[in-house]
Amino acid sequence: MKTVSLRIAGVERSASDSRIFERFNPITGKLASRAVAAGLLEARAAAEAAAAAYPAWAELGPGARRAVLLKCADALAADADRFVEAMAAEIGSTEAWARFNVVLASSMLREAAALTTQVSGQVIPSDKPGCLAMAVREPCGVVLGIAPWNAPVILGVRALATPLACGNAVVFKGSEVCPLTHALIVEAIEKGGLPRGVLAFVTNAPEDAANVVGALIDHPAIRRINFTGSTRVGRIVAERAARHLKPVLLELGGKAPLIVLDDADLDEAVKAAAFGAFFNQGQICMSTERIIVVDAIATNL
Repeated sequence: MKTVSLRIAGVERSASDSRIFERFNPITGKLASRAVAAGLLEARAAAEAAAAAYPAWAELGPGARRAVLLKCADALAADADRFVEAMAAEIGSTEAWARFNVVLASSMLREAAALTTQVSGQVIPSDKPGCLAMAVREPCGVVLGIAPWNAPVILGVRALATPLACGNAVVFKGSEVCPLTHALIVEAIEKGGLPRGVLAFVTNAPEDAANVVGALIDHPAIRRINFTGSTRVGRIVAERAARHLKPVLLELGGKAPLIVLDDADLDEAVKAAAFGAFFNQGQICMSTERIIVVDAIATNL
C-alpha cells in the first residue's frame, strides 16, 4: 500500500522524522490507508511554498484560471471509481454517497470556474471635481482550507475551489480520518493543470492536529482560514486566528430541525424523518436532530 504523501511545492514529501499514521476501515478493521504525519516544519514549509507560488497564479487572467478549473472538474469526475474505493475503505461510505460526492464536487469546481470573471470592483464618487475613485478586489494570498471526513469530496473541494478561482493559493489540511480520499482531490486538481505549488497538501496524525493547525494559522503567509467541523474545534480555530486578526469562515455543528405541519401526511413525514436522521449514518450537517410539529393555520404557513 502506497503511503499518502504531503504535497509541497508540487513535490511529494515525507515528514522530517519519517513518521506516518494509519487509518483502519471502520467496518472491517482492516488497514484502509497510511499517510505521512506532518510536523511543524512541514506545516510551515507548505505555507511558504504556497506563498511562493501565489503571485504567478494571481496574475493569471480570469479566462486562463477558468480553463484550468474546468479541466480540474473533468479530472475529478473521471476518478469517481477511485473515490468510491477510498471512501468505502476509510469511512465506510456507500457507493451512492461517494458518487454523489464526486458529482457535486465536480459541479462546485465548474461553478467556481464561472466566478473567475465575476470578481468586480466599485466606482466611488469623489469630492474632487472630474475625478472618480475605484475600489478593486484583489486576491488576498494564501488560504488555509480545513475539511472534515463526513462528505470528504464535497467539503474538501469547497474549501479550495472558490479561493483558487479568485487567484489565491491554498494549503489544504486533509482529515486524519480520510487522508487518501483528500489526497485524491489534490491529485485530480494537479491533473487538471493547476500550476505547481499553488495547492499544498498536509496530513497529520490525530494527536498532532492542534500543533499542526496552530502552526498553519500562526504563519504570516496564511491570510484567510476556512474550517468545517465541530463547534468545539471551530471555537479554537477562531480564537487562534483572532490573535492575528485573520478572517475565518466557519461551518460548525447545529441542531437541524424537521418541521412537520399539522396537515402533513404523517406516513411521509415519518419516512422523511428516518431518512434525514440516518442517511450516511447520520453524519451529515443537515441530519435531522429534532422534530417540530406546528399548526399550519396559526403560523400562516
